[in-house]
Amino acid sequence: MELIDAMFKRRSSRKFTDEPITKAELDMILKSALLAPTSRNRKPCNFLVVERKEILDELSRAKDHGAQFLKDADKAIVVLASEFESDTWCEDSSIALTYMHLMATDLGLGSCWVQIHLRERDGTDAEEIVRDIVGVDLHYRIVGILALGHLESQPEPHTPDDLDKSKVHFLV
Repeated sequence: MELIDAMFKRRSSRKFTDEPITKAELDMILKSALLAPTSRNRKPCNFLVVERKEILDELSRAKDHGAQFLKDADKAIVVLASEFESDTWCEDSSIALTYMHLMATDLGLGSCWVQIHLRERDGTDAEEIVRDIVGVDLHYRIVGILALGHLESQPEPHTPDDLDKSKVHFLV
């Protein structure tokens, strides 16, 4: 698949089958994360693969809205970044999440980014909740979690007509 084709085909998928993701598929997704560029090549991101259903279920309740489908994912990848290693941890994590999202699409898998940074559950910071669930130190920041699974149904890809070209501006 050409990169642009993966970009058109990439959709946030929240419904998954029970079919497990293979080790080869997971390895490709993780390779894509490790290839993601970071500011000054500092590589502050770590990738925590979650497979245990009870942890996926806990993570699905880490924020008020928009994470429930994690409990039905085959796997999830929590992206952790050390704020001691880089002040661009948020941007670096976001790029890695995007690379994994596109690789999942290229492999024919479903994925969905679950925003954690700047989110809450009942007034408690969602990053704090996720840190407690997965047992990591306070200096690790968490932009998001990528839910992964085999698609229950294939959403229609975007088309060139979906592109809002009014968002492009030229400074001449």
